[in-house]
Amino acid sequence: MNVDELLRDALREQAADSASVPSGFADRVLAVRHRRRVRTIAGAAVATAAVVATAVAVPVLHSGGQDVRPASRMNQSDIIAHPDQSPPRDLIAAGDTALAAFSTYKKVELPGRDAEMRRTFGLLNQKTGKYDRTTRWSWVDVAPGMRTAAVLEKRLPVDRVGLLDLITGKVERWIELDKGVGGVKFSPDGRKLLATTYSKSPDHLYGSHKMNVNGKNQPGPVASRTGFAVVDVDSGKADWHELPFWKDEMGWSPNARADLAFSHDGKLVYEQIPTAPGRIYYDLNGRKVATPAVEKHVTWAEAGLSPDGKLVGGDFAGQGDEIASAIADPLSGKMITKVPGQQLLAWADNKRLIAWGCDPKKCRGKGEFHNQLLLLTIGSDKVVQLSDFRKASDDYPGRWTPQFTTR
Repeated sequence: MNVDELLRDALREQAADSASVPSGFADRVLAVRHRRRVRTIAGAAVATAAVVATAVAVPVLHSGGQDVRPASRMNQSDIIAHPDQSPPRDLIAAGDTALAAFSTYKKVELPGRDAEMRRTFGLLNQKTGKYDRTTRWSWVDVAPGMRTAAVLEKRLPVDRVGLLDLITGKVERWIELDKGVGGVKFSPDGRKLLATTYSKSPDHLYGSHKMNVNGKNQPGPVASRTGFAVVDVDSGKADWHELPFWKDEMGWSPNARADLAFSHDGKLVYEQIPTAPGRIYYDLNGRKVATPAVEKHVTWAEAGLSPDGKLVGGDFAGQGDEIASAIADPLSGKMITKVPGQQLLAWADNKRLIAWGCDPKKCRGKGEFHNQLLLLTIGSDKVVQLSDFRKASDDYPGRWTPQFTTR
């Protein structure tokens, strides 16, 4: 038995021991933040304002019996920007949202003319406030509050999910699952995990299943989603539901990776499809349901609904040389206004969004990929640079993709 196998067995024994975690684990691991913090904008004084109470579950870490204050709480400034960094090295945040992690990927050739998409993550270290690069995990999703990350080991699909402490860098607990998992996401309140299951790795490309890219045959993906499991973080209990990959009338499926996601309120899950209606919704028991009225006009823009559900971040709406994206009414889909951003990524609060913005002088052709993180305010043309520019290409190996969550 080699060292890797010994380590794997040891970890699995530890995981087996963790199966006896007493009830109420989440109540100790998840602390409720009762109100949003009032922050000061760097370099400017702001008036104190009343803050609406919220309840966001955030994992509390245990480090040798001592409470360690996370970096994201040490610096509670309204805006934390690093416009000279790309990819970022230090914490970026705005309003109630922070860049919890980012990822880059590269295609690695394998024997037998196969290939694999492998990710490197920049994961926030809550002890230092910096993003640590790691290739240890195949998948990472950071919980609200940025105290814990759900992680998947290499060689997808895997049969367990780790809960990684972002201060100690150690896996505090393993949750064993009966089905092979290829992707995982936290619910908006952090109390559940949505694990999408596969029979094959969604990141593997097969030489025997070629696809044509720019006139050349290359290894292609094989769709193999089997379903999804809703996992209770407290107990580790998981309810799995069969849901094969979506395919059109001709039997075609666009991607091997077809992860599901929680709805805005966490009461439903959905899959994104390339044809109308764009999303298909299911309840947590796997039954297909109608699209919630408030989400009928949510588009491909990642920002989605505002925290209060009264606005939706829409698609690119610029005309001519204008760089702008739509802000719409979620019930009617009618555009209310525009903001000067290229691609809306996340809401900082109910009036501000984080977006990609491209250099107006280069925002044509490949120049559209020469973009940086910006903070936009509804009703204003003012923008705040949060990061430096990414390179002007959509496929270079170091291109980073952000992952946001509430702080």
